[in-house]
Formats: sequence, C-alpha cells, structure tokens
Amino acid sequence: MDGGGEEGQQQPHLVLAHKLFLLSHPDVDDLAKVDLRADVLAVVKSDDMASLYESLAADGVLEMDAALLAEMRARIEEEVRKLDEKIADAEENLGESEVREAHLAKSLYFIRVGEKEKALEQLKVTEGKTVAVGQKMDLVFYTLQIGLFYMDFDLISKSIDKAKNLFEEGGDWERKNRLKVYEGLYCMATRNFKKAASLFLDSISTFTTYELFPYDTFIFYTVLTSVITLDRVSLKQKVVDAPEILAVIGKVPYLSEFLNSLYNCQYKSFFIAFSGLTEQIKLDRYLQPHFRYYMREMRIVVYSQFLESYKSVTMEAMAAAFGVTIDFIDQELSRFIAAGKLHCKIDKVAGVLETNRPDARNAFYQATIKQGDFLLNRIQKLSRVIDL
Repeated sequence: MDGGGEEGQQQPHLVLAHKLFLLSHPDVDDLAKVDLRADVLAVVKSDDMASLYESLAADGVLEMDAALLAEMRARIEEEVRKLDEKIADAEENLGESEVREAHLAKSLYFIRVGEKEKALEQLKVTEGKTVAVGQKMDLVFYTLQIGLFYMDFDLISKSIDKAKNLFEEGGDWERKNRLKVYEGLYCMATRNFKKAASLFLDSISTFTTYELFPYDTFIFYTVLTSVITLDRVSLKQKVVDAPEILAVIGKVPYLSEFLNSLYNCQYKSFFIAFSGLTEQIKLDRYLQPHFRYYMREMRIVVYSQFLESYKSVTMEAMAAAFGVTIDFIDQELSRFIAAGKLHCKIDKVAGVLETNRPDARNAFYQATIKQGDFLLNRIQKLSRVIDL
C-alpha cells in the first residue's frame, strides 16, 4: 500500500476491498460478479495474497487451488528471507536511515501480501527506527489504509488519535489536511455525518488524498453528508455556491439535481434525483450499512423544509409538490410524526396538515423559569439550615 497517490490513482488494495464488497452484495447481478471474481483472483495472484486467498476460498468466493496456495506461500517465505538478509546487512554495515528503509520495505511487503498482523507488528518496529515526525505520520497513514481495507474501526480510531498526538510535536500542513479526509471517512463510515461533513468541507480546496478515492467521489461524500447536517444558509455558502464543488458535481450522476432541487424547493425533481442516487449509496462500502438511516434522515430534512413554509397545508398540495400520492404522504408523515421527527399533526377529515413547530425562545424562557424556581427553593432550604 502506498502512503500517497498521484491524482486520480486510488490505492490498489482499497479498489480490491470495494470489489470484494460488491461480490458479497445481493443487488449485484451474477454476470457482473463473474468479472469481479476474475479481477479479485488476478490481484490476489499478482500480490501473492495467500491468507486472503485462503479465507476467500473457505467462504466460497474463490475456488481453492492447493498448488497455487503453496506457490504463493513459498514466494512469500523466500521474499521475507531476502528482506531479513537486507535488514541484517543494513544493521551491520550501513547507517540508521538505511536500517529504517530496510524495515519499512518489509512492512510494505507484508501489507502488499495482506498479512495484517505481521504488517502492523513490522510497522511498530519501523516506527522505533524512525525519528522524523513526517515519516512517523506516513507510517500512521499505512496503518489507516490497513484499517480501511479490513474496516477495522478500532484500529482506525486509535491511529487517528495517534496522528493527532504526533501533530502536537510538529508535522506539515499537507499531512494534516490528508488526515482530515481520513478522519472524515471514518466519521462517515461510523454514522457521524455532522463531523464528517465539517472535515470534508475543510478539505475541499486542499484535497490530495487520491489514494482513498478520486476527487469526484470525495465531492459525492461531501454533498451527501452536508445536506442532512447543514442549515439552508450554510448549505448555500459552503456547498451550493462552492466553486470546487461546482467544477466537479456534474461528473456524478444525479448529484447536481439532488443538491440544487433540494435548495430550490423543487421537490418533485428532488425525489427523482434522490431515487437515482440510492443505487450509488447502496453500492458504496462505507455508506451501505447506513443506507436505511440515510434515506430516513434525508426524507425528514426535505419534509421539514417543505412544512416550514406553512402554518397549514392540504395533503393534496403536498402530494402534488412531491409528485407522489396522498396515501404515500399520509403513510410517510404519520410514521415520522409518531417518532417525534416532524412537528405537525394530520387532520384526516379535512385532509389538512397543521404545523406546530416548537418555539425555541419560549422553551428557553420556560426552562429559565424552572431553573430559577429550583434555585430559590435551594436557597430557602439553605437559609433555614443556617438559621438553626
């Protein structure tokens, strides 16, 4: 695994991880899976990923070929022996930087062949031979890439904390900006969309993390996380009018219509674009576990935005605005109102929706009065104790 990537060049093992995800996805057709299986086998063979091959064969994803597995194991043993000889030679005859480079080469080899535990152990050894903060940070990025390949969130979280501690010792802005994207991806994958949106938006103009995903995928994630976490004013300033987003958003199918129709209150167009995006969300390995949650939260955002403009509105008018039936709107809103997600009530007889938005100022006033009464009671009790 490379610590960095040239523009548009995704880290090969993360491409492999996505293909493995698609192979296990029920919505991917069998014909596409035949090609995916061939691609996966080709990468496994070229990188001698013996452990991965063994586990995929055990799961029935690939067919077991004992001779192929033995060949890969033999090549790994031979390469590790050569790397150990280079380390021994460097320790005896060369300087500290050459020793570090020899240990790093062994770390990268274990990463390449998919030996997770050995790679992590060797990276720790390499870290012990490393002095410069920047080089230590690069080792953390290798660890983060391992974590993302295996979706090991505990490893990712600890590595992000470690990177932040390293930055307190120093570190350059380029690596700091790269870490924001890694952390944003971790937050998105663990359903912390608000923090993910903030980190992604901070990185729009400084994005260099091509080893994780291309820039248009980054914009896709940025828009998706922003629309369910930002208010309208912030969304306009940071996303709708952002030149970096405007330059790329057209490359992602339905994304421009999705964002602009939401902001411009064109709800029928929004639903069409939203249904077009669902397939992309469902087939994304980081977003797929949150598919149902995201779909629900997005509908709450759009229904809330529509109802904000009205004191009361007919069900027929709302259904027409969204291009759906009255029964669909009735069913949708009933569920969200019962869950306390929408502040309105349905008058089924009159076919009218009446909004009852909570008054934030009034709620704050009531809370202050309540706290004041509580404080006065405490003071009175205290004064009685003092009098005694």
